[in-house]
Amino acid sequence: MARRIEVTGAGGLRLAAWEFADPPKGGEGARQSGVLLLHGLMGRASHWAGAARWLSERHRAVALDQRGHGHSAKPASGPYDREAFIADAEAAIVQLGLAPAVLIGHSMGALTAWQLAARRPDLVRGLVICDMRASALGVASQREYEDWFRSWPVPFATLADVRKWFGEDDPWAEHPSQARGAFYAEVMTEGADGWRPVFDPRQMLETRATWVYDAHWEELAQVQCPTLVVRALDGDLGRAEAQEMVRVLPRGQYAEVADAGHLVHYDQPEAWRAVVQPFLDGALAL
Repeated sequence: MARRIEVTGAGGLRLAAWEFADPPKGGEGARQSGVLLLHGLMGRASHWAGAARWLSERHRAVALDQRGHGHSAKPASGPYDREAFIADAEAAIVQLGLAPAVLIGHSMGALTAWQLAARRPDLVRGLVICDMRASALGVASQREYEDWFRSWPVPFATLADVRKWFGEDDPWAEHPSQARGAFYAEVMTEGADGWRPVFDPRQMLETRATWVYDAHWEELAQVQCPTLVVRALDGDLGRAEAQEMVRVLPRGQYAEVADAGHLVHYDQPEAWRAVVQPFLDGALAL
């Protein structure tokens, strides 16, 4: 069962959140704690469906469509800065009664998660960071994304074309895979002329520009809750940086997922679960 929930984000923005599980036996009180899942840039809540289902066996797991993504509002004027994303996540935790929550974030969603954990430790009891760097990525990285968006052969005639291009033909992909093709097929919507992304690429670039030029080590060091840094061996986060993130975190732990690219939880869901579940079991027992 998938249940859609409305959340009011920063500035009154309408956000969509989802639960991908049946209520537990014994009612909502049978669950131990709340979990908020935050996708990365261009992602959507449905990318967490598999993870949310197994998490929901013991927790109330909710995935949020962040502003500009999925079924949430996409205001032309934004804002799409860090403050807005952090405030939206905070609003979701408070309005849905998830606190103190475990935050599980991928890429940009992981950055939002640790920034919120640093600012509102009363709302966060545990944190999972999936393949997100603390270092600044810089101007060249933003230019590469601009060029990459321009290379998309939109509109795509069919979803099969989407899967093939992102999974096989994308010249910008370091590690093309079937999972990558499926990931991007899930963020497309059909129009009169074919399939296009549900998001506005210009808004994605605007969103990315608010964090890509800066390093985020200081806020990482302020996170007081148990934190797991998950690195995909073929992802964006290098081993040395991941281990330095663990060192900087007051209560950091480290895990790797083999044979996985940046979309680690989508690419290798069972291996990802194998490193995350023991951490949750330990962190939530404290």
